[in-house]
Amino acid sequence: MIQIISKPFKWFFKLEAASGVVLFFAAVVALIISNSDLSDLYFSTLNKYLFFGINNFGIKLSVLHWINDALMAIFFFFVTLEIKREFLQGELSNVKQALLPIVAAVGGMVVPALIYVFINLGDSQTLNGWAIPSATDIAFSLGVLSLLGRRVPISLKVFLTALAIIDDLGAIIIIALFYSGDLSIKYLILMLLAFIILLCINKFDIKKFLPYLIVGIFLWDFTHNSGIHATIAGVLLAMTIPHRKKEKDFSLLIKVEHAISPYVAFGIMPLFAFANAGVSLDGLSFQSLLDKVPLGILLGLFVGKQLGVFVFSIVSIKLKIAQMPNNSNWFNFYGVGILTGIGFTMSLFVGNLAFAENMQYMDGVKIGVLTGSLLSTLAGYFLILLTPNKQHS
Repeated sequence: MIQIISKPFKWFFKLEAASGVVLFFAAVVALIISNSDLSDLYFSTLNKYLFFGINNFGIKLSVLHWINDALMAIFFFFVTLEIKREFLQGELSNVKQALLPIVAAVGGMVVPALIYVFINLGDSQTLNGWAIPSATDIAFSLGVLSLLGRRVPISLKVFLTALAIIDDLGAIIIIALFYSGDLSIKYLILMLLAFIILLCINKFDIKKFLPYLIVGIFLWDFTHNSGIHATIAGVLLAMTIPHRKKEKDFSLLIKVEHAISPYVAFGIMPLFAFANAGVSLDGLSFQSLLDKVPLGILLGLFVGKQLGVFVFSIVSIKLKIAQMPNNSNWFNFYGVGILTGIGFTMSLFVGNLAFAENMQYMDGVKIGVLTGSLLSTLAGYFLILLTPNKQHS
C-alpha cells in the first residue's frame, strides 16, 4: 500500500522539472506571505538571531544569514562537485565539445554586466550590483526545458547544463574576487591550513567522507571570519573530494554528490528562494521598474543574457571554432539562449552580497530578478513551443 501511495512522489522527485517547480512554488509562497497579514512574522523570523554552539564557543547569526551563509555553502559544495566531475569526466572534459558552452557562458556573463553598468553609470553604490544579471539558475532553466519534453533535443539540454555549470563557476570566481569584505590575515592562514589538511586527506586516498566533513566545518568557520564569503568554503572542500575516472573504481565525489542532491534540490534551494524572494509589492508601479537597479537587472537578464549567449555562439559556430548542437535549429537554440536569462537563485544570492552594506536596494534587486526571470521563462518556453516540432531521441 505504501509503495502504491509513494510511487507518484518518487516519479515527481525523479522528474527533471521537479526542482524548478518546487523553486517556483517557494518563490510564489514567499511573495504571497510577504504581502499578507503574515508579512511582519515572515520578516521578523528571518531577522531573528540563532546561536549554535556550546557556552561561549559557537556562532550567532540571523535566520537569513544561516540560510545564505551556511546552507548555501552546502549548495556551492554540491555545485563545485558537479563542475569538478564535468571537467574530469563529463561534457566539459573534451575541449572541442566544451568550447560552445564556454564561449556562450562568457557572452552570457559579459553582455548582461555591460548593460547593467551602462544603466547605472555615475552611481558608485548601485554599480556594485553589476554581476547580478550574469547568473543562470540551472534548476529553473532545465525545469522549463523538461516541461517541453521531446521538442528539445538532448544535445540542447546538455548544452544548457554545461553552460549553466560554467556560469556557476564564473559566479564563484566573481564572489571570491569582488564580493569579499575586510580580510583577516589570521583567519586566512587558518583557512589555508585547513585546506592543506584536506589536500593531505585526499593524497592519502581516504575514502570516508567524515574526515573531510569535520575539517570542512572548521574551514567554513575560518572562511566566515576571514572576510571571504563563507560559501567559498564549500567550493574549497569540494575541490578536495577525490574522484576516480574509471567506473570500476570507487568515487567518493559521485557518492557524496548523489547523496546530497535531493537535499540541495528540494530542501536548501527552495528554502533559499522562500527566504529571499519575499518583497512587499505595496506601492509597486511600472515606474518603480524603471529605477536603475531593477531596470539594469531586468534588461541584463532578459535582453543581455539571450544576446550574449546567441551572438557569442553564432560567431564561434560561423568561424568553425565550435559546432552547433546535434538535431537543433536556430529557433530552439535561441529559445535556450533566452532561458539562460532565468537568474533567480544565483542572481538573488549575488544581490545579497552586492548590497550587503546598502540593503535599501534589495527590494529593487528582487523585483528586477523576478521580472527578468519571468519574462525569460515565458519568452523562451513559447518560442521553443511554437518552433516546428521534430521528434528527438
